[in-house]
Amino acid sequence: MKTNGEQGIRGRVAIVGMGVAKSGERWDCGPEELLLEAWMEAMADARIGPDDIQAAFVGGLAPWQFNLVTGARGIPVSGIENACATGGDLFRNGALAIASGAYDLVVVAAAGKQRDAGTTGIVMAGDPSTVGMEAIVHNGSVPRNFALYATRYMHHYGFSYEELRRVLARIAVKNHRHGLLNEKAALRKEVTLEEAMKAPMIAWPLNLYDCCANVDGAACAVLASPAVARRLRDDYVLVQGIGIASGWREGRIRRSYAFTMFPENVLAAQRAYAEAGIRDPRSELSHVELHDAFTVNELVDYEDMGLAPRGEAGRLVEEGYFDLGGPLPVNTDGGLKCTGHPVPATGLKQLYECYRQAQGTAGPRQVPNVRLSMAHSQGGLTGSFTTTVTILSPRD
Repeated sequence: MKTNGEQGIRGRVAIVGMGVAKSGERWDCGPEELLLEAWMEAMADARIGPDDIQAAFVGGLAPWQFNLVTGARGIPVSGIENACATGGDLFRNGALAIASGAYDLVVVAAAGKQRDAGTTGIVMAGDPSTVGMEAIVHNGSVPRNFALYATRYMHHYGFSYEELRRVLARIAVKNHRHGLLNEKAALRKEVTLEEAMKAPMIAWPLNLYDCCANVDGAACAVLASPAVARRLRDDYVLVQGIGIASGWREGRIRRSYAFTMFPENVLAAQRAYAEAGIRDPRSELSHVELHDAFTVNELVDYEDMGLAPRGEAGRLVEEGYFDLGGPLPVNTDGGLKCTGHPVPATGLKQLYECYRQAQGTAGPRQVPNVRLSMAHSQGGLTGSFTTTVTILSPRD
């Protein structure tokens, strides 16, 4: 941890280019082709070539795959894996490399080929030696794991089943409506509140429209020092803060674990806000991307991130507070719910939307007068999550 008075990463790293492959069932592509699609957009956006890159950080890919696809030769390439938080952690490592002064220009990139896995979602390997809560968490499906949060939230805050289902359905409807405006989203389909409330059950009380789809996709970002960024473009985007926190398995071994919050979210947000100088995130943030792998994720995340008081996020959801046109638009690209979840690339894909919002280039999804945009990425399971929180702003 930095000592008091140190600046940290704030204002010392710029994004000068980003690219995202269209998400979905990309049967015609391997991870290399998906990376190439994102890479070409990022290079054109930054107006540079492979010879300008000094280092790279990759997820879901081997270093040789990155060099083969991009034409980079002999540069240092580091591979990072952090479950569904891989993209956010990749970005953090690339940003730290720039802020340290080790490099002036680096690339962070990831690709996920989820549809070739032969399953409909992330597979839990399981461990027959585990017992109790450890067995429930580790040996079950991912939807079942997050359903535990929905049932406990419902009980703790006194929601009826119908009340909770309405709030979760409202989140799904919002994200589907936003996803219609995103030409790169995997699911561009509007759903009604009734459809979202009555869809087939997956893991009670979560139904089909509460769960994101694991899809194929890729994303790429070019990071630079502000001095280099000023030479490349006028509308670069600055990194104002990054926070990260990892769990210590308390959700699996402690009876006191609440199941109404993600402690890693709270810690990561506190660290990012402190670095960015944010005191009241709900009023200071202009736009947010949350890790809505499940609608209950988004519901709890609102409260963990300080965007809603505990137990009151549902009321704000019903009021349209987080809709495009509302006071604080969330998941304007459609979120994981509609853009899909190409696991290693998801965090970078979220940052792509924040980058576009901060530039003012998000098209029909644009939030007016963006000052600060935040991306939240979360990977793992109960008590052993890693969360990254990244805050961006337009150039100074």
